[in-house]
Amino acid sequence: MIHKISGKQKNSKLCFVCGVKNDFGIHAHFYITENQELIALFTPTEEHQSYPGRMHGGIASAILDETIGRAILNKYETEVWGVTVELNLKYKKPIPLKQQLKVIGRITNENTRMFEGTGEIILPNGDVAVTAHGKYLKVPIEKITDFDVDDVEWKVVESENDPKEILI
Repeated sequence: MIHKISGKQKNSKLCFVCGVKNDFGIHAHFYITENQELIALFTPTEEHQSYPGRMHGGIASAILDETIGRAILNKYETEVWGVTVELNLKYKKPIPLKQQLKVIGRITNENTRMFEGTGEIILPNGDVAVTAHGKYLKVPIEKITDFDVDDVEWKVVESENDPKEILI
């Protein structure tokens, strides 16, 4: 299936998942699809391994949590943040290192206080490696942490390699 990209979400400086200057992070970039799903692209490295040549399951959990939790940002003009209440994963296939992975997240249910979502990690051959379902509280950023947009470099990082569409 081809997903047309309608926008790109922001990255920060040091977040483990999206931090562009975090030497040990996974440097994921998040793309908004025309149907309001969110697709993350990243390539795990040797620093992200468990067994040799395989990505650690905790990294799989982190990227799925972030992608599902960020999908809520697609729905609002002002930023609404998700704080994880519950996250359940099913590991189906081992995840290789040094190959670009695709992660899809979507909102499946929402009310004024909470939202639920699902997501998958897709291997380069199209197989689903991990599935997830999560529940999140909607919380303003000022109730989570001190957040200085300039200090954390919270901004869209454009690249000439940003896709116009993603095939999954």
